[in-house]
Amino acid sequence: QVQLAESGGGVVQAGGSLRLSCVASGNVYDIHGMGWYRQIPGNQRELVATITTGGTTNYGDSVKGRFTISRDNAKNTVDPQMSSLKPEDSGVYFCAFAGPGTVTLLSRDPSEGYWGQGTQVTVSS
Repeated sequence: QVQLAESGGGVVQAGGSLRLSCVASGNVYDIHGMGWYRQIPGNQRELVATITTGGTTNYGDSVKGRFTISRDNAKNTVDPQMSSLKPEDSGVYFCAFAGPGTVTLLSRDPSEGYWGQGTQVTVSS
């Protein structure tokens, strides 16, 4: 089992920035991927950004150029820096953990990964 602890959500004005953080503990295997997904009520959970232990990153189309994800392999943390936030970025953000080839595909099958509890991000206009 892998446990994920998230922090950093909140309320921010449009155009502002916010940084999330997630730390993994438990049975964290050496080669894996971590990242963030978000969910708006009534919508499917969508990819925000992921990064593998090898440093390969993937971003959702709607956040490219605005969000940057980084990680600390020694501490098993992953931190997305979110800039130029828009009201449509609002939602519940979930930290995710999975194999390096699976972490970007969790929208299709959430059961393939581990998830945090979620943290609310609200961008006011």
